[in-house]
Amino acid sequence: MKTIKFVFAGVLLLMVSMTYGQELKFGHVNSQQLVSELPEYISAMSSLESEAKVLQDRRTVMQEEAQRKYTEYLTSRDSLPELVRATMEKDIQDLQQRLENYDLLAQQTIGKKQQDLLQPILEKINKAIEDAGAENGFIYIFDVSTPIILYHSDKSIDCSEIIKKKLGITN
Repeated sequence: MKTIKFVFAGVLLLMVSMTYGQELKFGHVNSQQLVSELPEYISAMSSLESEAKVLQDRRTVMQEEAQRKYTEYLTSRDSLPELVRATMEKDIQDLQQRLENYDLLAQQTIGKKQQDLLQPILEKINKAIEDAGAENGFIYIFDVSTPIILYHSDKSIDCSEIIKKKLGITN
């Protein structure tokens, strides 16, 4: 038991002495800013906006059809036989349900496409941050774009330029 305590104390003393002579380097970066500066992000957002426009245009056509049928129903409902009126009401309800389903599916489609487009970009940035940290001897690199960081000192090094260089961003 004494041997274990002695070994533990020795390892602890060795670790303290190794870190004592070494300057601890902490860095920070704004990952959201890095993302927005990547050409891949700009291209991805353009692609996403194009798809969203196609989906919105299709929804507009569906909405106009529903509005046309509703207007037709309102103008003629008093003179229609019960069966025809009930059929038109059912058609209008079905169109409304289709619109709601379409909206839900469109949101899911856009969300999935956004995730698919952004995932490789985020992976690229994370790799650049990891590489920059390892190559430059940082203990930690914090992301200041998230509200988790409550304080960072002026001694924390802004790693943005190092990481931008790794990503090939020039500005």
